[in-house]
Amino acid sequence: MNSRITEHPILGAVEKGKEVSFYYNGKCCRGYEGEPIAAALKAAGVMIHRYTKKEHRPRGIFCAIGRCTDCVMIVDGKPNVRTCITPLKEGMVVKTQYGVSDQPFDEQ
Repeated sequence: MNSRITEHPILGAVEKGKEVSFYYNGKCCRGYEGEPIAAALKAAGVMIHRYTKKEHRPRGIFCAIGRCTDCVMIVDGKPNVRTCITPLKEGMVVKTQYGVSDQPFDEQ
């Protein structure tokens, strides 16, 4: 079963770029340049992108069109990046976000 998103509701058909490396919570992952970060994470089995601050509830891809904030993560040090519409690039550093701050989620 292929877990990659082949057609995005807003971005259209995803052109498969070259394979690139990126880092998710310190782990090296692979994806395709230009595909949404969320698509690469989903293909790698990552379903949780952030945790709500008030009730500590996990959130992941919900609308997949950049309207909600469920998929926001810290990307290259910048918090609140909507990963469902942000294209993947070589060497990106992506971290699970806690609340709406630039603080990564600490699983300890």
